[in-house]
Amino acid sequence: MDWFAAVDIYCERTAPGFWNEPLNAISNLSFILAALWGWIEARKRGRTDLATYVLVILAAMIGVGSFLFHTFANAWSGLADVVPIWTFVAIFILVAIHRIGGVRPGRIGIGVAVVAGIIAILFAFGGDGSGSQTTAPTPEVAQTHAHAEAGNSLLNGSEQYLPAILALIVFSFLARRKNHPFAPWVAAATVVFAISLTLRTLDMHMCGVLPIGTHFLWHTLNGLMIALLFQGLIRSPVSDSTANHR
Repeated sequence: MDWFAAVDIYCERTAPGFWNEPLNAISNLSFILAALWGWIEARKRGRTDLATYVLVILAAMIGVGSFLFHTFANAWSGLADVVPIWTFVAIFILVAIHRIGGVRPGRIGIGVAVVAGIIAILFAFGGDGSGSQTTAPTPEVAQTHAHAEAGNSLLNGSEQYLPAILALIVFSFLARRKNHPFAPWVAAATVVFAISLTLRTLDMHMCGVLPIGTHFLWHTLNGLMIALLFQGLIRSPVSDSTANHR
């Protein structure tokens, strides 16, 4: 693999270059803001444990990694993009299971193995969408992105995020069933993520109508989704069974 080969899988990019995806790059501020709000609220409520600290750092790293990918736009920055995302997803799921579901830390070890296996499979099958990455086009070809549209799947690589939205749906159902305070937060986050995933999917299919694409809205809404999840987790009480096993 050529780690420095230029790629073009987004509507906004029309040529190689650091600042050829300005909206896609700048919109990653939403992750930084989500992390900052989460940290402020966690300190205010005395919830600055190690898990929260790690999640805050990972949320900020998502913004940094995605910024690198939408500026350098090559294989190594693509890796910097996806690693923080899936690490955050894995750790958040496990923390939520522990805090909200009251699952003992020992049993979470099984969850760690399962999540690690899922992530490994996603990477093995091109979880970063690299299977549809193409060398950045010449300006003439890039006007229509015809080459990229032909190389992308119908879902534009969004199928990699199906485990994430399924996890959110399951959490929404379980939290609602238990009438847990986290329920409205995770339900709102699920709706936001469904919208953002739709916009991500439409990006390369909208080039002829909307040259700037819709990927920057995927970033913006995902920052909002993470903010909602953070606030719900921080503001929700720890389950009694979890507290008894600390």
